[in-house]
Amino acid sequence: MTIADSGALMDNESLCLPCTPEEERRIVKELTDKAELCLKEGNLYYVVSNRWFTKWQKYVGEETGAYQLEELSNDKQASASSKVGERPGPIDNTDIIANEGGHDGNDLQLPRTLVEREDYVLVPQGVWDKLHGWYKGGPALPRKMISVGTRETYAVEVFPLALTLIDSRDKSEIIIHITKKASLRELHKQVSALKGVESEKIHMWDYFNNVKQAALVYSNQTLEEANLQMDQSILLDVQVDGFIPSGCGMDSTGNELALVPMEPQRSTRTIAGGPSLSNGYATDYGSSLYQGVTLSSIDMEDVHDSVKTGPKRDRGLAGLQNLGNTCFMNSALQCLVHTPPLVDYFLQDYTEEINKQNPLGMHGELAVAFGELLRKLWSSGRTAVPPRAFKGKLARFAPQFSGYNQHDSQELLAFLLDGLHEDLNRVKQKPYFETKDSDGRADEEVANEFWSYHKARNDSIVVDVCQGQYKSTLVCPVCDKISITFDPFMYLSLPLPSTATRSMTVTVFYGDGSSLPMPFTVTVSKHGCCKDLFQALCTACCLESDETLILAEVYDHGIYKLLENGDSLHTVKDEEFIVAYRLSKKQSEFPKLEICHRYLENSKAGERKKFLTPLITYLEGAKTGADIEVAVNRVLAPLKRKAFSSTSSSSSNGQKVNGSASEPMEESTSDSLMEDNKDFDEKCNGELSYLLCISDERGMSGRPLLKDTVIKPNKMVKVLLDWTEKEHDLYDANYLKDLPTVNKPGVSVKKTKQESISLFSCLDAFLKEEPLGPDDMWYCPGCKEHRQATKKLDLWRLPDIIVFHLKRFSYSRFLKNKLDTFVNFPIHNLDLSKYVKSEETSASGGSNIYELYAISNHYGGLGGGHYSAYAKLVEEDRWYHFDDAHVTAVSEGDIRTSAAYLLFYQRVKTTAKTKTKPNNGNGNGSVSVSVGESSSHSHSLEEDF
Repeated sequence: MTIADSGALMDNESLCLPCTPEEERRIVKELTDKAELCLKEGNLYYVVSNRWFTKWQKYVGEETGAYQLEELSNDKQASASSKVGERPGPIDNTDIIANEGGHDGNDLQLPRTLVEREDYVLVPQGVWDKLHGWYKGGPALPRKMISVGTRETYAVEVFPLALTLIDSRDKSEIIIHITKKASLRELHKQVSALKGVESEKIHMWDYFNNVKQAALVYSNQTLEEANLQMDQSILLDVQVDGFIPSGCGMDSTGNELALVPMEPQRSTRTIAGGPSLSNGYATDYGSSLYQGVTLSSIDMEDVHDSVKTGPKRDRGLAGLQNLGNTCFMNSALQCLVHTPPLVDYFLQDYTEEINKQNPLGMHGELAVAFGELLRKLWSSGRTAVPPRAFKGKLARFAPQFSGYNQHDSQELLAFLLDGLHEDLNRVKQKPYFETKDSDGRADEEVANEFWSYHKARNDSIVVDVCQGQYKSTLVCPVCDKISITFDPFMYLSLPLPSTATRSMTVTVFYGDGSSLPMPFTVTVSKHGCCKDLFQALCTACCLESDETLILAEVYDHGIYKLLENGDSLHTVKDEEFIVAYRLSKKQSEFPKLEICHRYLENSKAGERKKFLTPLITYLEGAKTGADIEVAVNRVLAPLKRKAFSSTSSSSSNGQKVNGSASEPMEESTSDSLMEDNKDFDEKCNGELSYLLCISDERGMSGRPLLKDTVIKPNKMVKVLLDWTEKEHDLYDANYLKDLPTVNKPGVSVKKTKQESISLFSCLDAFLKEEPLGPDDMWYCPGCKEHRQATKKLDLWRLPDIIVFHLKRFSYSRFLKNKLDTFVNFPIHNLDLSKYVKSEETSASGGSNIYELYAISNHYGGLGGGHYSAYAKLVEEDRWYHFDDAHVTAVSEGDIRTSAAYLLFYQRVKTTAKTKTKPNNGNGNGSVSVSVGESSSHSHSLEEDF
């Protein structure tokens, strides 16, 4: 995408006169509302740095944290106006640009690790025009809105497709950025113009993995339909003097031949075992299918035979190539394709069960794509499989997973299980049932009634093996009305009852210049706010009752923002810098002086660059530059080399001890310093002893500061201190260098025993009785009113395959968090008997004992994390680690980690010979079970823990 110069975007920019903050907020909201009412493909949006946009939000009094404008009452407007921030400078998008453009120097692209609402925001073209008219700056980053998915939802394509064009003539490579909605015809034209070659002489190939996959013919098929992936290669062949390079799809006369995918010859059977599909779909498949995308016709019998006859050590050991942040998908898929009942099902002929007419399904296409992928994984040995076709189907039916950002493996699993169920639902016409209240009937009767209703409408392999039933009891707090329902579940999302903590390092500076700065490491709650950090620091640095701290975030050697008590600690990342300025409460009431430091980087050009840590002190009755100089002298006093050398060595060593405050300077030392400064000042003839400049609100240099310069009263006065050789000789700047980050990268914090919980504790938390939230009120049929009822869940019917989702992630409008709590879960003999309220399972001889066979893991934090999977090959009795394309054996003792996110268990089938034995000493009997594993695995649950 070529971006026009931001200065030429508008002819009437000169008409965009400055407005008041309230007017700017109103205008932007009106333009945003107007754009939301006219969503359509092709609309232009602009990417804006969230760092700059947050400053603008503060300036206009808008709530920061998300680009979401809402109606404000007069009271809120008044409140917002009282907290108006400083007017931001020109729009600055340089922090979100990756200078890796394509063939065009103006083809500015963004790093794909950026997250919307955290790193950038999207504003409609009308909003950008206004903001740019008011503030100028840039560069402009326009992006178009496209239609995604079968339901034609709209999304802005922030990251266009990046393709590496390889010219077969000289092996040169050029990166092309183009929308995935572009047709192959448009791609041909773009390459033709780029290479200066006539379009009819160009022949291109899908060159994924540097192998010719299929010809990219001159047609209206989109790049998305052709399954082209981000960062993959395409190969260019050019006709020279009537000669076409070998394999270009033309005969000797120059006439085009039918171009077909470069894949092995296929039989007349589909992957589902039915008749082959011509042109990508059968005649009875329906016109709504994904035209032009060929459903595979790999011979099911051949695949099944290859799975049976292939080397035993290679079965099910194929990895999945990462197609660009698809580790979340690969992790969930590996768990599913190693689920024994699903493997058996999809390796058989399931043609008759494909439901093409189900309006809730995907016309059978998702099931076919998953089945084909499963068969490839079980028949390709250890060769990694690129899931391009499956990813294309997923993006089409679930556009929320399209693009190249990281997503949640549990959300994908939920969609995939539900989609497979609907595509394979044996019920063609769903009957209607009106559910009845329990009305005091026996639980068994009501549960069976609900289950029969559910099965009459939902009957598939997914229901057969993955769906269970739980009992939900609601009690009205007013009339004591009891409502009991029995609902199906496909997985259980378990909360983690953990008091997760976080270590944070903050450097405390003395705003009155009484001591040297000192770092303190404190422990706070991960869910806490800055008030918790403030209190922890007060204790750590022995803050007196008449003292206070000013917390600030430092960025680019300046104060990025002052932290308030209500600010969430989730917004503070480990790699950021947080400082605190210690002042007496009386001093904190005076206007503040912020001092940023600079040095001369280029003496010829006179360029100065910021360095060191900014300082904050107080201004008592400051009116002129001379008063500013006194404040600078005061706060720099501890850094004076003379003062440092005069203090005892023990005091110096004490500075390095975390958690102990340094001794304040002796009064005589301070007097001596002030006397030295006074003598030095008298020699300056009206000039300050420092090179100081008044800084504007953006931290940019302003006019030089002299002794008689009048200072305007302000809550915060900002100055720039230019360091010369004199300052370096006089002060030790090392104390302002190498500011420690909040949490040093690469240091893993070991979990304490308090942070280790059992899977049973999570189950107990999930099943405990609790009141409904105020936003989830229940309509009581007795009171005929919405009530905040109490809710109790119980497990009633368990499936053969049970999935536990450990809720490590929490989301709100402005808040995202991950818990790294270690959950101690059993690998063998997970006994859920005490949680199952139905007596039918035990009466029928069924088992509530489960064995672990797969885990989806998540490592790292939000946004930058990574997924992998552990899966067990039952026939080998061995565990393997599936990390995208890499598959390695792993010992059973290493699979229990704090990264576990999804746990997959399979019910253990009872043997013919059973006997009872004590269960944890509670007097209940348990069934001796066998799953055909070695005797070394037949140990009790206590041994697993």
